[in-house]
Amino acid sequence: MSKPAPSLHDKLNQLRERFIEQLPHRLAQTAEQWQQSRTSVEEQTRLAPDLHRFFHSLKGTGRSLGFERLALLADQAETALTTTPTRRDIDTYITHLLQQLGSEQQHLRSHHGQQQALAAVNSFEMTGHQAEPLRNKRQRLIYLCDDEPEQVGHLIHHLRCFGHEVVHFINTDTFFNAVLTRRPDAVIMDVHFPQGQTAGTETLTSLNKLTGEQLPAIVLSAHGDFHSRLSAVRAGCGGYFTKPVKPLDLMLAVDELTAPATDEPLKVLIVDDEPEAAAYHALLLEDAGMIAQQVHHPADALNALERFSPDLLLVDVYMPVCSGEELATIIRQQPEHLGLPIIYLSSETDSQKQISAMAAGVEAFLTKPVAPEALVSAVKLRAERLRLLRSLMTRDSMTGLYNHSTTTELITKTLAQAHREDSHHAMAMIDIDHFKQVNDTHGHLAGDQVIITLARLLKSRLRLSDIIGRYGGEEFVVLLKGIDAGKAAKLIDSLRDDFSLVDFHAGDTRFRCTFSAGISSFPAQPSTESLRLNADQALYRAKRLGRNQVSTELADES
Repeated sequence: MSKPAPSLHDKLNQLRERFIEQLPHRLAQTAEQWQQSRTSVEEQTRLAPDLHRFFHSLKGTGRSLGFERLALLADQAETALTTTPTRRDIDTYITHLLQQLGSEQQHLRSHHGQQQALAAVNSFEMTGHQAEPLRNKRQRLIYLCDDEPEQVGHLIHHLRCFGHEVVHFINTDTFFNAVLTRRPDAVIMDVHFPQGQTAGTETLTSLNKLTGEQLPAIVLSAHGDFHSRLSAVRAGCGGYFTKPVKPLDLMLAVDELTAPATDEPLKVLIVDDEPEAAAYHALLLEDAGMIAQQVHHPADALNALERFSPDLLLVDVYMPVCSGEELATIIRQQPEHLGLPIIYLSSETDSQKQISAMAAGVEAFLTKPVAPEALVSAVKLRAERLRLLRSLMTRDSMTGLYNHSTTTELITKTLAQAHREDSHHAMAMIDIDHFKQVNDTHGHLAGDQVIITLARLLKSRLRLSDIIGRYGGEEFVVLLKGIDAGKAAKLIDSLRDDFSLVDFHAGDTRFRCTFSAGISSFPAQPSTESLRLNADQALYRAKRLGRNQVSTELADES
């Protein structure tokens, strides 16, 4: 039997132990620096920032990890170093404090000391439950229970076209056992079965009571009477459709029912020269479902911003070489990071210094030790606000796909990285065939339905890592990462085939649509523009050849 994953409590204890084990070396180094600083005015001036930074960091990290005695001694040393005029007994006083810090470290390494520290911090840690892992697949497992196969055959087809795994049951007993064996993401259930007029919904109710969890369910029935609908409500069903149902309406309901409660995890970049402090705050944020990356030198922050693309920056104020305020100013001078939320995290309690530090345009100043709930709340609020603004600026309002400019930008960045890594990608330009005719014949609402459906098909069938954008009107662009033009053509062609079998409705009229696509490849086409032009040429080749097909680039058209 495998060991359970370590809890947040376990991880924090390991962090505290590591911090205490490393402290003797740091204290010895600081004691040596202190003695050296007393040899001359020049040495005092040179070493003063390092000494101040050590005691300041020890104060903040000590309090965050629950070592209050360490933090108190460090605070006394920092105050003594920054007080003007300097104490007459400063030499003796700092030496004595360093000795006390050493004694406290030894005490903390003992069993009794560890117990005291843990008791002091237990009430400070988060008590919330572990965040549920986010879904990493768009495909959904759907159980459809209906004893009239001929009535649901076209629904099963459409659901599978959109990438869902569909398992069909014709009786409630088999369905019941299947749920206990493998729980689905959603259920589509008929109401009437030979066992009774509400046998379907009664089965759902029984499963909900037995498992203690409510199944996400939609009723699909030939009966729309009051008692059938009431039984569905009592079973906790999220929708009710009467046959015949439009497949797209049902799929929309399934999408809403199975949509993850949260989007992709928020990403936070932590810049702190104290590894233990950075690790501590990273653990708290990760426990809240976020992704945290740590940087221990300000000079590494810019590269991390480029690679990681965080939703928020958490920065220590006092760091060597470059202060948090200076780093924030550097970041704010770059247009692409102008709106990035920055939060200072420091043990600084002087309100005037806090106000001065925020002059670089940061969002907030949190004082160590910050309560975990306060840290998570401050980060989440500001990061989600940025993500919303980014979404409004980068997404197409109708489809939710990337807009033209964002798609181009993302593809350009991907290709720049691909040049460095010598990787291969493929681009597909997709255009809905005879789309003007659809609008003219069936109306613009029907045309919008076609566009939205194709967007949903692309999102459901392609990978999360692929770049999918609405290029304009009825035209879409896709960058398929890590595959060549041949594989890309097969994938897009399978989507084309499924899309051509989707039924659309405009009033009582049912119609179908097709699309044409052109494929180009990288590095054969080394830039975004050449990649697009080549894919566009292939697209028009597909249209000239009769539409409803996929064409690949020609290596040499001469």
